[in-house]
Amino acid sequence: MEKRLTTQLVGAAELEVRDVERKLIAEAQTLVVQLISLNQQRELRKKQTELATKLSEFVKSRANAGELSLLDAAQAQVDAQRLLVEARRLQNESVSLLGTLKPMLGLSPSDSLTISGDVLAITIPGYVTGWTQRADYQLAQTRIAAAQTDTALAKARKYQDISAGFFAAREQQDVSSRQTERTGFVGFRISLPLPFWNRNQGEIAEKTASAERARLESEALGQMIVSEADTARKEMVANADLAKETRDRLLPMVIEQTAKLEKAYESGQADLLTILRAREQRLQLEAAALDSVRDFHLARIRYEAAVGKHAPAASATSGK
Repeated sequence: MEKRLTTQLVGAAELEVRDVERKLIAEAQTLVVQLISLNQQRELRKKQTELATKLSEFVKSRANAGELSLLDAAQAQVDAQRLLVEARRLQNESVSLLGTLKPMLGLSPSDSLTISGDVLAITIPGYVTGWTQRADYQLAQTRIAAAQTDTALAKARKYQDISAGFFAAREQQDVSSRQTERTGFVGFRISLPLPFWNRNQGEIAEKTASAERARLESEALGQMIVSEADTARKEMVANADLAKETRDRLLPMVIEQTAKLEKAYESGQADLLTILRAREQRLQLEAAALDSVRDFHLARIRYEAAVGKHAPAASATSGK
């Protein structure tokens, strides 16, 4: 039983390593998705900055010709600078995330790391029922088995070992200066542990309670895994619906309306504030669509980690 207990404890240590590996994989995937999402947000700000700069130059030329107000030109310039500042803020966030990701990939702070690519398409995975193979759940089962073995071992120590055996001895004694006397004897010896009333009841009660605790912890972990997977799946569905609605219905309407307002402004039928407000709405919707895709894949990573399955949520390359 002692050998079996040792083997079970070694198996538990191996499962602990696998569980840490599962968590690290999910954390690294999360950072990669966030980095790619930040890259996309920066590209969006870049496009918006180019549009704002063109608008600023147009307003400035018309203002110099006396056709538009100089205040409009200044406001357009402020809007372009605001987008540049936003892009720099996103760049700073990327630097922070890269600093967190490097040690996880075995890179030093001085090593270069480039994350490129795009997140995969939004596809809700099928239900995974093999979550019982998750490392921490297997670890809980191993701890139950080890606790039961430990309890059995404590019960085996209820009575201490009784030892018995034969023994022989030989002695030689001088009776005079010229004579010696040799004697020998054979006997049977038995050893009884004292006191007799020591039944190891305290240790047995302790080990029994530990085994029951391990069983209850395993049940609680199973319920937590099921709840975690269900919540992540619901988040995937919600974010997928939100991304589809934003991209397919709301964003085309805003793009069309913004284009109409820009033409109206060029012909003097709309004011600059209306144009800036429409562009801000478009930027918010485009950013919200990207955030929905990001949140979908983050929820997918949590789902894959919950059911013990590691599937890539992004396509990326890194170099040292």
